[in-house]
Amino acid sequence: HWNGVKQILRYLRDIMDMGLLYSNVSKLELNGYADAGYFSDPYNGKSQIGYLFTSGDTAISWRSVKQTISVTSSNHAEILALNEVSRERVWLSSVIQHIRETCGLSSGKMTSIVIYEDDVACIVQLKNGYIKEDRTDHILPKFFFTHDLQKNGDINVQQVRSSDNLADLFIKSLPRKVFEQLIHKTGLRRLKDCMYEGEK
Repeated sequence: HWNGVKQILRYLRDIMDMGLLYSNVSKLELNGYADAGYFSDPYNGKSQIGYLFTSGDTAISWRSVKQTISVTSSNHAEILALNEVSRERVWLSSVIQHIRETCGLSSGKMTSIVIYEDDVACIVQLKNGYIKEDRTDHILPKFFFTHDLQKNGDINVQQVRSSDNLADLFIKSLPRKVFEQLIHKTGLRRLKDCMYEGEK
């Protein structure tokens, strides 16, 4: 246990000068990422899910949480992860709408937000609106919530390689090099690097 504590302290020391770098570009694209670690807690039979939203290539919203229900396949775990990211999309849309109205800006309908997911079967099922498996009653309401958002054009779920899925950061341990590549894609920078970028 003590070795684990020391590793955490070393990590915290190493990131003390790091923070998220946000662009001052007026029009920023909002994208989401979702992933699930199936059966990541074998003692309780639960899976870990994670999601992240970026705006202008910088993270603005993220979450890592253990699923509250047990599922019997990685596909079902991914469906629940997509439900979580879809719910967050609805909330973010309402926040953005409120900010625009408060600032006296146009509050037109938001464009479709791309959600990146690495499970191909899950993407196909969402598109078709049908899960070709038995014993899915416990996840069907969540599945159709996400399916309806896609059908209505609120989200557009697209495939991404697992190595490029930023939500991987929230569901499992990663090799140092992969971890550093992914956190860089979330907009995390060292202070000295931010100062250098600002001078260019």
